Amino acid sequence: MSKLYIVPTPIGNLEDMTFRAIRILKEVDLILAEDTRTSGKLLKHFEIGTHMYSHHMHNEHKTVENLISRLKAGENIALISDAGTPAISDPGFLLTRACIENGVEVECLPGATAFVPALVNSGLPNDKFIFEGFLPDKKGKQTRYLALAEETRTMILYVSPHKLVKTLAEFITYFGEDRQISVSRELSKLHEENVRGTVREVLTHFEKTAPRGEIVVVVGGKPIVKEAKKSKFSKDDNKE
Repeated sequence: MSKLYIVPTPIGNLEDMTFRAIRILKEVDLILAEDTRTSGKLLKHFEIGTHMYSHHMHNEHKTVENLISRLKAGENIALISDAGTPAISDPGFLLTRACIENGVEVECLPGATAFVPALVNSGLPNDKFIFEGFLPDKKGKQTRYLALAEETRTMILYVSPHKLVKTLAEFITYFGEDRQISVSRELSKLHEENVRGTVREVLTHFEKTAPRGEIVVVVGGKPIVKEAKKSKFSKDDNKE
């Protein structure tokens, strides 16, 4: 039976590519790539000669039907993104859903993704967390912030480098300047950086040092205020 393979690729360090991922990419009939130029460099490095087809956010609605037909005809297809695990803030959800609806088997390989190492090395609670991805640019942004301001779990966001300083300033407005955060930049790459502290401290850092590269921001949840236990006797009960 044919199968769609969801194959994670390194977010920076090529040594994070798994043996299994390389094997699958060599064995499938077709590789769907977000940007064939970017993925072409990766495939060349690992001597993978499988044919590529462009599959990205601007054409995925139009290509799904044809890809389902090819899978049903017996082809095995692998989906990769420019970096990390497909469908995590990248194309992949539509095709995966269509495969499931049409009885085509889907197998996702474990592998690189940016938000997991950012969360783990943040030092913030990770027993419960939410992944927000990219916040809305304009419409719905304030509404989302107001909801997140009440969130008690650790929050994970993707932020473009040119928006980071503005976003941190918005954090002060909605979360307060003392909320603990961690900003991870260029994870797994030569110039990896993790900046931790209060929102104010981290904002000050990036106001002085312009942020570059891929960025993941981890924000501590709203502190839970525990109510003091009430005595079973009121003050009036102690009066004679």
